[in-house]
Amino acid sequence: MGVKISTLFEPLDVKGHTLRNRVVMPPMITDRGIVSRDGISWYGEHAAGGVALVIVEATPVTQFGHELSAENLRTLLEAIHDGGALAAVQLFPVSWTRGGVAPGDLSREKIEQIIGCFEMAAGVCATAGFDGIEPHGAHGFLLNQFFSPAENARVDGFGGSLQNRMRMGIEVVRACRRGLGNDRLLLYRHTPVKEGSYPAEDSLAFAERLVEEGVDILDISPASDRAPADQAQPFRRFGVPVIGAGQMDEVERALEALTEGRADLIAVGRGLIADPLWPKKVQERRFDDIVPRAAWRREVT
Repeated sequence: MGVKISTLFEPLDVKGHTLRNRVVMPPMITDRGIVSRDGISWYGEHAAGGVALVIVEATPVTQFGHELSAENLRTLLEAIHDGGALAAVQLFPVSWTRGGVAPGDLSREKIEQIIGCFEMAAGVCATAGFDGIEPHGAHGFLLNQFFSPAENARVDGFGGSLQNRMRMGIEVVRACRRGLGNDRLLLYRHTPVKEGSYPAEDSLAFAERLVEEGVDILDISPASDRAPADQAQPFRRFGVPVIGAGQMDEVERALEALTEGRADLIAVGRGLIADPLWPKKVQERRFDDIVPRAAWRREVT
């Protein structure tokens, strides 16, 4: 393993942005408030710990332009940049997912409002100086529900066929690109397979369209219990970097995902909650000093 550790710390250039290594801090809800003193400290600490990219936790698109402005987000951005990491924000249509709202409950007007809010939120993030944004299209939340035939009962242009079920995600991506501009990174988080709903082939067709529409990085989550990042690997065919997840704080798993060509980047979640210095300790081969993932629960209570 000692010979291969350098694989984790090779830089990666994406659309004019240089990630200093292959370690991503994924979005994790902290309930700290992303522009609070505590939230800014939290993200700054993790950036300084050595990750290449910090993806700020899922943030409601309806907050941008109100509670969240370019001005108060800039302090968060600076904390992350000062730590040496790139910064992105995960965007989430939370106000339309509370209370069990499903795709079929939304009028066309409400759908257009949601899409417009994504564009506006992306614009605020761009004005603040963030390197990118990530619509949350995974884990059974609203955008993922639109893609899932088991959860999308619509009979109009946003439901039914695979092409129609792709439409919400594609329209959100187009809106985000309009708000973001062409020089910043656009990520998309997607769940590759849902048992009893859609197969990997549907997701691959969707990913191809997302890349055509301007997605620069595919964030594939969750992971399989089999080989590290095995469900992420098929998505590398589209020529953009792919993030793999799933117990990647186990260094052997992270290295296997990268060296076997299953992912270009690895997301370390609970391991970073337990030990913000995980990347630096791995790079310095101080494995015995790493706080184990099991400690993460104590850190968030």
